[in-house]
Amino acid sequence: MSDSTFMTPSDKTAFDYETGRRAFMRTLGLGAAGAALLSAGGTTPAEAQSVGAVEVFNFALNLEYLEAEFYLRAAFGRGLADADITGTGTLGAVTGGRPVNFTTPLLRGYANEIAADEENHVRFLRAILGGSRVARPAINFVDSFNTLARFSGLGNTFDAFANETNFLLAAFVFEDVGVTAYKGGSPLIRNNEFLEATAGILAVEAYHAGLIRTVLATRGLYQQAQQISDLRDFFDGPSDLDFGIGSSATPDLVPTDVNGIAYSRTPAQVLAIVYGSGTVQPGGFFPNGANGAVR
Repeated sequence: MSDSTFMTPSDKTAFDYETGRRAFMRTLGLGAAGAALLSAGGTTPAEAQSVGAVEVFNFALNLEYLEAEFYLRAAFGRGLADADITGTGTLGAVTGGRPVNFTTPLLRGYANEIAADEENHVRFLRAILGGSRVARPAINFVDSFNTLARFSGLGNTFDAFANETNFLLAAFVFEDVGVTAYKGGSPLIRNNEFLEATAGILAVEAYHAGLIRTVLATRGLYQQAQQISDLRDFFDGPSDLDFGIGSSATPDLVPTDVNGIAYSRTPAQVLAIVYGSGTVQPGGFFPNGANGAVR
């Protein structure tokens, strides 16, 4: 079966959903050290005990909602099905998004595959969370991209769905963040089966990120990518966790440390980027904030 084919839970023979869900729901808190990594503003040891694997995966689900809605609209002109967006917390609408007029068949194929992957990530996380899954929060693809464009110097407005170039730059906003978010969350997962699943999703996001970075480079969009990278670095704090795509002479496919290891971001740093504010105040892509305990 092609990985761009939508799969139902019965198709996914590699994962036993019922057994896995029962084990997942028995997973206890992550402890003070792990919860401190999750916290946007610090946490006490007592507060730390209330943060567990469910909160980690629900935080990831918020990000998967965002990516899935972006790519599904760009590739197919639709969003997630009603059955894939309900849950605890406030269900929000999606503002903006429409099919991109792809003129390059290969890029259209890439967009279709990424959209299918992200939709399957949503379905996977919702399946293992069961009744504890959060609903899709409100998502805004209009004001968020306009704000990011102004901050980064790309212009006063930015329509992410206007053409192939804008689509690629918009995708670049998401992809590196997703990789660093999953890597940052991986030490917090105690259950080995779910750690493997997390590593699998991280690998897919890394493939996506490498592809987007490569296509941007082939189109000579070095300066624009650097402006987006600089903005992400500004939002996520004083640490230098982000890189552009380099130059034609010295391309930069993977943002890594001196050991060739990809960077990690805490949920606080991820939220600072997707909220478009450098803080944990809701805004940007999530105008009302994410759903769940980690928000």
